[in-house]
Amino acid sequence: MAVEYKDYYAILGVKRDCSTAEIKKAFRKLARQYHPDVAVDKKAAEVKFKEINEANEVLRDPEKRKKYDELGEDWQNPHAGRAGTDGPRGQDFNFGGTGFSDFFEQYFSGASRYGFPESQGRSGPSATRKRRGSDIEGDILVTLHEVMDGSVRPISLQVTNPENGIATTHTFQVRIPAGVIDGKRIRVPAQGEPGTAGAPAGDLYLRVRHAAHPDFSTQGHDVFHVLEIAPWDAVLGAELTVPTLDGPIKLRVPAGSENEQQLRVRGRGLPRGTSGERGDFFACISVVLPDKITDAERQLWENLRDNSRFNPRANTTKR
Repeated sequence: MAVEYKDYYAILGVKRDCSTAEIKKAFRKLARQYHPDVAVDKKAAEVKFKEINEANEVLRDPEKRKKYDELGEDWQNPHAGRAGTDGPRGQDFNFGGTGFSDFFEQYFSGASRYGFPESQGRSGPSATRKRRGSDIEGDILVTLHEVMDGSVRPISLQVTNPENGIATTHTFQVRIPAGVIDGKRIRVPAQGEPGTAGAPAGDLYLRVRHAAHPDFSTQGHDVFHVLEIAPWDAVLGAELTVPTLDGPIKLRVPAGSENEQQLRVRGRGLPRGTSGERGDFFACISVVLPDKITDAERQLWENLRDNSRFNPRANTTKR
């Protein structure tokens, strides 16, 4: 099966020698533009959103980015940079519907088959013995809205026999449970490689990857949001509108709030299974200084400086 090369730098619109901060900034800008919740053409936006998520998944990770850069002209080698394979692969396989391209699956997903049948590569009586099929593992990209509500996703698996080149494809439904956390494996029984001599097939394990979101990140069942505020709001306090996965809420920022301080809202995170309980939501304060100020604003800042009793050097111990 032909694999199309993905130029992740071009997808994000950044140079190959760009910094991690530039990658993050480019992703957030594009994610806001193409997020299916805000885009007019939702189908086209969904395709683009998956592309930029995949590019971000590779380039934000130092090891994956290094591996991607090292592929170079050898990227067309079907076994170059293969992850998660400790021995001969036997049959090759490709996923569909996981949210990742074949290029990603081949080089960066860690997709693998394991539990190799003992009869593989043998002839004679032992080759006809009953052997359970190998398990297969891959990645699946899941949006936070799918995690909130749960969903059912059609997945296809194409398996190619290396001996005759014949590919067979079967499609099945995968249930994504509400509240599934990043890194969790979803087991799909009997959707791995077929067994021999009538033995049962192996299982398919899909490792969940939360799709990066322009406004939120996750840790376990908790959801985090970077809340940018003005210096005066940090000093004086304020009531601000903050986005959550359930919609906007009013949040009180206490007077004297500090940079990187976390404001916790209980029960606004991801579901914890079917119990009805949820993780928490954290607004992480980021005090943002204005890029430019007018002459009048400069005068106000100078007045504040000249008349303030606050002296950050007052408690500095002289050495």
